[in-house]
Amino acid sequence: MLYGYIVQKRIRQTFDHVNNHRWDEAVEAVATNIHHRVSGTHALGGERHDKPALRRWFERLGRVQPNLRLKVNKVWVTGWPWNTNVFVEWVGTATLLNGDAYVNRGLHVFTLRWGRVHALEEFQDSQAAASALASQAATGLKEAAAEQIVS
Repeated sequence: MLYGYIVQKRIRQTFDHVNNHRWDEAVEAVATNIHHRVSGTHALGGERHDKPALRRWFERLGRVQPNLRLKVNKVWVTGWPWNTNVFVEWVGTATLLNGDAYVNRGLHVFTLRWGRVHALEEFQDSQAAASALASQAATGLKEAAAEQIVS
């Protein structure tokens, strides 16, 4: 289906924007009243409910995991333009400031309406994320231990 192909291509492009710290492009298709949720009680966890808070979250992601690379393995698209669900299986890798390797696997669940992202929930190993952030904080990167960005 052509619609599914277009959505898949745009989602993969968004992951590329994140990998290259192009935050404006990463949030371009986000609705004003986005619901973004990441599990865990760490600097990248919590919920955001507006586009500016999500942009701040992406900026923080870039600062606390500056060389994070998200590799998209599979994208599934279901639904119609007025109500589309997208599931993205990914692997994230990085080298932490102490030299350790970070690997996390997860699934993003997007809800789109007419090309706008209205919800994004990230399912991942929250313990691995919290451990990596604690490691980053231990090397002096204080923001890695900061309070969650919420709105």
